[in-house]
Amino acid sequence: MFCYQCEQTAKGEGCTKIGVCGKQPEVAALQDLLIYALKGLSLIAVEGRRVGVTDRDTNVFTCEATFSTLTNVDFDPDRLVPLIRRCVELRDGLKDKVRAANGKVDFSDAAATFKPGATFEDMVKQGEGVGIKSDPEPDSDIHALKWTLTFGIKGVAAYADHARILGQEDDTVYAFIHEGLAATLSKEIPLDDWVGLVLKCGEINLKAMELLDTANTGTYGHPVPTSVPLGAKKGKAILVSGHDLKDLEEVLKLSEGKGINVYTHGEMLPCHGYPELKKHSHFYGHYGTAWQNQKKEFAEFPGAILMTTNCIQKPKESYEDNIFTTGLVGWPGVMHIADKDFSPLIDKALSLPGFEEDTDKGSVMVGFARNAVMGVAGTVIEAVKSGDIKHFFLVAGCDGAKPGRNYYTELVEQIPKDCVVLTLACGKFRFFDKDLGDIGGIPRLLDVGQCNDAYSAIQIAVALAGAFDCGVNDLPLSIILSWYEQKAVAILLTLFHLGIKNIRLGPSLPAFITPNVLDVLVKNFNIMPISTPEDDLKAILG
Repeated sequence: MFCYQCEQTAKGEGCTKIGVCGKQPEVAALQDLLIYALKGLSLIAVEGRRVGVTDRDTNVFTCEATFSTLTNVDFDPDRLVPLIRRCVELRDGLKDKVRAANGKVDFSDAAATFKPGATFEDMVKQGEGVGIKSDPEPDSDIHALKWTLTFGIKGVAAYADHARILGQEDDTVYAFIHEGLAATLSKEIPLDDWVGLVLKCGEINLKAMELLDTANTGTYGHPVPTSVPLGAKKGKAILVSGHDLKDLEEVLKLSEGKGINVYTHGEMLPCHGYPELKKHSHFYGHYGTAWQNQKKEFAEFPGAILMTTNCIQKPKESYEDNIFTTGLVGWPGVMHIADKDFSPLIDKALSLPGFEEDTDKGSVMVGFARNAVMGVAGTVIEAVKSGDIKHFFLVAGCDGAKPGRNYYTELVEQIPKDCVVLTLACGKFRFFDKDLGDIGGIPRLLDVGQCNDAYSAIQIAVALAGAFDCGVNDLPLSIILSWYEQKAVAILLTLFHLGIKNIRLGPSLPAFITPNVLDVLVKNFNIMPISTPEDDLKAILG
């Protein structure tokens, strides 16, 4: 196997024996084979659009299947096999429709005619021959951009799938996913055009995040500032982790009146700010963090646990019977709920002891998405003009288990008291419970939401730039990001598409970026690695 799509990849170079995430070699091979099959399907889908043929099943499947290869989503080889077979079925069915519309279907690339092996072992062997190291591209910079595009598309597919679940779709997103995947098979695209495709991925990701924002706020209302307990309430308990608001809603509905309290974990924390979710009286608080102590937290949680999107690393057998997965998520040995009937989860929660007593571990504030922040924009603008607010920091991104992420904690602790910190995604769990006080009633720490709420942060920045009649790059705003997986890659590409410069990125730079590609990013966007909190603050504030 060879995988370098996440920040924690072995030695900063690539996982070759087993994934740092826990991914087994056969799973890596099947995921590579699925991406390969999706590229072949995408060739036909692109040609189909050219002759007026589109197929919604193909569109939806492409997003779901691409999403399933994202870091920490599907580790179950038995669930990947049918995805590969279904991909080929859809490709061949789409060929018939395109042929009937006088479109081209006789592509020379083997991905367009690939047939899955007869056995599991055959398919694993096929996958071993089509991964990153098997890419025949001789130009290392083009190779890097191809895989940057592929990883960015994985992030786009994740956001598009979440939006689709809540009724928001746009064919321009589907069309680009197919365009981008098909392009990675080409040997004729020059370097500059690859740069253009990567930036277009950022543009399309902005659209995907906008769709998801519309889906979430249209279904559950705009988030409002809300205090969320970090302790526990005596009684039966369910913990919901991941990203999926619809799954959380269904759990809340099904557990109503059963004496079960529902807690969030990881990126589900911002859900407490949505009016239509917070109205449930048994939606109590937040338990644990996102990564640092995840296994320990899950082992100690006295109730049932639902993973809605990104998994933890493989749960221990001592508590895996208490964990359920849904959607695309899967681990061998962990029960998967495919039909949104969460009755087994409820039954498990009722069979477990729950919390023996109330505990008070303080609280945190959430709900500072764009509507809430822009509702006090006048106060913020006056505070900047008066000098009460000197600078804004967006400290956001993914969390992870690898050492080095304490940088973000120390940075936030050292940011001067006349500065405001906006944050989003699970990286905030390095400092989300810090009491930073306020500036004239405006909290110094503003939780904008989940990773996809980068859309909200962008809208806030654009609105502030408009108020001060300047560009976003001219604002007293510094962006310090932590990345881990492919949704973060897609967001970073969106920031590049918007022309946002001077981003600091860590804990380390992507292994799939070559020195020449990095040089282009430095020259065009002045992207830079994090150093130390002290040195970075000195460089930013003088």
